[in-house]
Amino acid sequence: MNRLIVLSAPSGTGKTTLCARLLKDIPELMLSISTTTRAPRGKEIHAQEYFFTSEEEFKIGIQAGRFAEWALVHGNYYGTSKDFIEKAFSQGRSLLLDIDVQGADSFKAAYPTETLTIFIEPPSMVELEKRLRTRGTENEASIQKRLKNAEFEMKHLDRFDHVILNDDIEKAYFSLEGIVLHAIRGKTHA
Repeated sequence: MNRLIVLSAPSGTGKTTLCARLLKDIPELMLSISTTTRAPRGKEIHAQEYFFTSEEEFKIGIQAGRFAEWALVHGNYYGTSKDFIEKAFSQGRSLLLDIDVQGADSFKAAYPTETLTIFIEPPSMVELEKRLRTRGTENEASIQKRLKNAEFEMKHLDRFDHVILNDDIEKAYFSLEGIVLHAIRGKTHA
């Protein structure tokens, strides 16, 4: 079954690690590549991690109805192209989407029967702040903004089909993999 597996979590919760393992272990699942107006970080490559575009081009896409969902997050636009989704479905693939709470709500509205939403919860706000500081990719203002956003997201856990606490990466992955396999194949672990 073609599904949109929407994974949301505050920055620093382990979402990227969990997504990478899902993609490695479940061949019919592919990562959705979002379009964004933010600048590339580190060694990010256009059309691999994101489709990088200007704010002007993004706004033209919004007006033309090219996005299944879009949001303004941390001062930048992010969105998922309808064409990208349709191409994946035509190939018999399910998409894994790494998006925020607003995006999860948009997908549930636009694709109610295809969308499964999962929230990865950090062990605590203290641990989340520690993780953000340890990775060393954010300045102080960005860390504070991400922590504030995390507090907002944590107030909306009831919007998600599943919530997984990531206090142990292996345990969290095992739970996540079982949920995704059941959604795509109708069974849990192989």
